[in-house]
Amino acid sequence: MEKAGLVGCYRAARDRETAEDSLRELEALTEAAGARVVERVLQQRPHHDPAFFIGRGKAEELHLRAESGDLDLVVFDDELTPGQQRNLENKVGCKIIDRTQIILDIFARRARTREGKLQVELAQLNYLLPRLAGKGTMLSRLGAGIGTRGPGETKLEMDRRRIRNRIALLRRDLEPIRRQRQLQRAKRQGVPLPLVALVGYTNAGKSTLFNALTRAETVSSDQLFSTLDPLLRRLTLPGKLEIVLSDTVGFVRKLPHDLVAAFRATLEEVTQADLLLHVVDISSQYWREQTAAVEEVLNELEVQSTPRIEVYNKIDLLPPGTGATMSRVNRSVAVSARSGAGLDGLMLRIEEELESFSIEAEFRFPYDQAGVLSRLHEQGRVISENYEDDGIRVAAEVPRSTARSLRRYRVRQ
Repeated sequence: MEKAGLVGCYRAARDRETAEDSLRELEALTEAAGARVVERVLQQRPHHDPAFFIGRGKAEELHLRAESGDLDLVVFDDELTPGQQRNLENKVGCKIIDRTQIILDIFARRARTREGKLQVELAQLNYLLPRLAGKGTMLSRLGAGIGTRGPGETKLEMDRRRIRNRIALLRRDLEPIRRQRQLQRAKRQGVPLPLVALVGYTNAGKSTLFNALTRAETVSSDQLFSTLDPLLRRLTLPGKLEIVLSDTVGFVRKLPHDLVAAFRATLEEVTQADLLLHVVDISSQYWREQTAAVEEVLNELEVQSTPRIEVYNKIDLLPPGTGATMSRVNRSVAVSARSGAGLDGLMLRIEEELESFSIEAEFRFPYDQAGVLSRLHEQGRVISENYEDDGIRVAAEVPRSTARSLRRYRVRQ
């Protein structure tokens, strides 16, 4: 087991508690990646050092620890620039990685499906490419003047070209998987069932809740990022309304943008959902910060307007009555996925939210595509149908999924 030191920075005294919580989370991430944390360093600085991120004195302290054999690697809580990473490796004398690399490493360990593995590799290569020149003299002897041209430069360019080619190949391989997922989604939309997606912070209990609601037997554990691939199951609610429930990858603070981009195919289940269940680990003292981190990713996915229900999970770990009090305050639902408490109320609330699953919309179909009209008659209720010079204008009450699939025909109102 590698011995790891953790390093975090904060700007002002008021930020210290948040920084300490972030470092605790980094410790959990580092241990999930297979290292043993032996040291934590938290430094207050008004600005990050452009060369070393931390102060040179702290870098020297880390060098002495690494030299004595106490540290095998140092993990920084923020993403380092290629220059900072190179300078720190030269100064400290051991492996330097940042939060992004730790998350990528965990994802690489947990990916099981071909799609998951391709997405992780794509994110890793996108992260590595700008840092290639910063890998020291291992790859090339680039510099200026005599003795620095030729094979060294060629080697680096070859590495860059190889990585770019691999990235292009991965994107090409992911495209048919994405199309297949879209095809499966189109088939689901053909049988218009509402899609309800579980979202939330990693380890909030989404997979346990998914299993409890659908009686599935998917993997659920206390490990971070135990779910990387989307899982879909049908669920019949108490009022006989059928829905499709989706379990997705958990979010985390400072989630790398490359990772969000690479997992966009997986996260499409979130962007296409009719309702989001935001699962919150209410037993965590940092649940508010975790909720804010999830909201940040949802904003990045542009699903702020999607209806959602806040699901406060793990109430079995709280004093009796706490969950009920919180539910009255903001119309959230308090549950314990592990014990089953509150699940009936959650299903009733989902049904209540989906009563407006069908929406009224107006469409205009060109005469040469009038066959599409049959879908509206099959899947919805046609209110009016007018034949005009430029096409057929139809007002109908249809499921959201149908309206979304026919959006290019919709009349903007």
